[in-house]
Amino acid sequence: MDIIKSIEHEQLKNKIPELKVGNTVKVHVRIKEGNKERIQVFEGIIIKVQGGGLNQTFTVRKTSYGVGVEKTFLIHSPLVEKVELVRVGKARRAKLYYLRDRVGKAAKTKELVGARIENREITVKEDLAEEPVAEEAAAPEEAPAVETTAVETQEIVDTVKEEPVEEVKETK
Repeated sequence: MDIIKSIEHEQLKNKIPELKVGNTVKVHVRIKEGNKERIQVFEGIIIKVQGGGLNQTFTVRKTSYGVGVEKTFLIHSPLVEKVELVRVGKARRAKLYYLRDRVGKAAKTKELVGARIENREITVKEDLAEEPVAEEAAAPEEAPAVETTAVETQEIVDTVKEEPVEEVKETK
């Protein structure tokens, strides 16, 4: 692993929430005001998920006092405390930009009927303590021994150029 990937791997969260476009979520964000630090909740519909790895982001849209507000969050950011699933929405597109033009109830996605509201998490990286144990178990196994063969060399003289040429014969 090169240096940049190893630094990025350290910054990744162990588990991230499973985010799908169209779901309504509550994002708990740490906000620092002067000396105080508090958690603020931003609830809205996920309109897009983009990127991958450390730079993966998702955008949440809500209407506040008649004005549409969108916030983009880094999934692996230490400022994002947790993401709660409120409602499972039905979306047939990857990006729901058309919700920007909608007003009122039309700005919502249809709820997926019968869907369970579960906060599923995806494991991004395993605990480092478990990996060395797996390596130690694999160490005692050795590859089978390879048979070596003796090589005989014989000198043959070419009649046209009069240069010696070696021919290799394998014996077992």
